[in-house]
Amino acid sequence: MNFLEEKILEDGVIKRGNILKVDNFLNHQIDVDIIRQIAYEFKRRFRGKQVNKILTIEASGIAIATLLGDLYDVPVVFAKKSQTANSTDDKYVAKAYSFTHKCFNNVFVSQPYLTPDDKVLIVDDFLADGQACKALISLVKQAGGEVVGIGVAIEKGQQQGGAILRSEGYHLESIAIIDSMDYEKQEIIFR
Repeated sequence: MNFLEEKILEDGVIKRGNILKVDNFLNHQIDVDIIRQIAYEFKRRFRGKQVNKILTIEASGIAIATLLGDLYDVPVVFAKKSQTANSTDDKYVAKAYSFTHKCFNNVFVSQPYLTPDDKVLIVDDFLADGQACKALISLVKQAGGEVVGIGVAIEKGQQQGGAILRSEGYHLESIAIIDSMDYEKQEIIFR
């Protein structure tokens, strides 16, 4: 069992509807030591890959991406979910369905921040159906860049996102893959 699986068993809570709540160390309050370990593990797993940009989606992936960007000494870009007064018209846009929030979001990155020269490592906190990753991949492709890998802290292996991304040829690394969760027993089985 690895450090993240141990942390999930120690502090995670299973909610009805196949939801894993990890708010106290990943999604609301951040345990910097765990995030640091996740970043180091991604750096190890993607050793040999040429990376010049880290891409994530707001909000929970930003902490992981920031520490990983520091390790690679490259910029971190995050796709925004909502327009602001200073949003530009020149942006790449993709639609992403949120399994947790049960809604679609148009996510975007301003064009100057993704280019054809970019070799992008995508990172996120969770992977369920793969919709957020697919949206991020679309943004990179719109820019003409290359996705060199996808790093996910927690993959819900009982859902199809990971299998689909791997079948499409993406180098996907998940630190913890959950094969099943039982709400009644509060039991998690890892792959």
